[in-house]
Amino acid sequence: MKTIALIAGIFIIASVLWDTFETVILPRRVNRRLRLTKFFYAAVWIPCTWVAAYIETSRRREKFLGLFGPLSLLGLLVIWAIGLIIGFTLLLWATESALNVGHTETTLSTYLYLSGVTFFTLGFGDIAPTSAMGRFLTVLESANGFALLAVCISYLPVLYQAFSRREASISLLDARAGSPSSAVELLRRHRAEDTFDDLNRLLSEWEHWSADLLESHLSYPVLCYFRSQHDNQSWLRALTTVLDTCALVMVGVKDAPVWQARMTFAMARHALVDIAQVMRTSPHSARVQRELTRQEFLRIARTLEENRIFLPSDEETEKRLAELREMYEPYVYSLSDWLLMPVPPWILPPDSIDNWKTSAWGRIQ
Repeated sequence: MKTIALIAGIFIIASVLWDTFETVILPRRVNRRLRLTKFFYAAVWIPCTWVAAYIETSRRREKFLGLFGPLSLLGLLVIWAIGLIIGFTLLLWATESALNVGHTETTLSTYLYLSGVTFFTLGFGDIAPTSAMGRFLTVLESANGFALLAVCISYLPVLYQAFSRREASISLLDARAGSPSSAVELLRRHRAEDTFDDLNRLLSEWEHWSADLLESHLSYPVLCYFRSQHDNQSWLRALTTVLDTCALVMVGVKDAPVWQARMTFAMARHALVDIAQVMRTSPHSARVQRELTRQEFLRIARTLEENRIFLPSDEETEKRLAELREMYEPYVYSLSDWLLMPVPPWILPPDSIDNWKTSAWGRIQ
């Protein structure tokens, strides 16, 4: 039993320390399947989605799900701390480290208490090791406690800086593409003075935004669970809207910035596919609300034409658009199902109102 406990303790400590290193310090995607953080998020997120399914109103559901990201960070820290405490408890017990407890029997619970006091550096002194191995293990555990706390304190600012950068651009998209955002509305609002100069700049900015999203969300996948401040906004909706817009431009919107649309489309799809891979969400087929029938495609072309934006409505253009959609929509649907983030429409519904026009006291008429 002592040998098994010794091996188990070493394994638990090594697993927690390596998982902390991969999650917080290592700035790249980790493909290892047996990873504590992945198991933790899968085990906690799935029950949360079950609870969210029973919440009737979307506002309350989003508020509930919005708590998951921040709380999961605290939960992960607790898991790491408990793992280290249990690991060092097993090492102290397996090595039969002598304690200053007199004639009192030394039990596993005594070592657990010593491990907890040492990890949090409380320094009560009522129980202390007297053997060389016990002293070495307590000093080592105390160092691990300090290091874990320091790493996590430095981890939070990096996360929230990446979150703030992401949300700033999403908030700007509200006035530029509607609430919820849509590709047709984005094109309509960027046909200024019969040019697409503003659209060219916007797509260039979103190319860089997609690159930043790719790097930050691959390094710190927990950011995928962080919800936007408004119910009808999300990073997935924004990314899909940009991809939709690029797809429409690429299939033939007259005088539109096709080259920039191709660059933005490539970067945005790269981010989408890699994030789906990290979240282990398999792509699947289209949904009814995103299905573009012949009538819906003609409606898009007609709506754009009413705003002096000309999109060919022939079957060849429709076929090219379907091919482009097939390159990214299956990944959008898989992430939408896993994260419970709705996908954006192609055309805004008639009753939609931009977020900037609303407040707690009503809306602008």
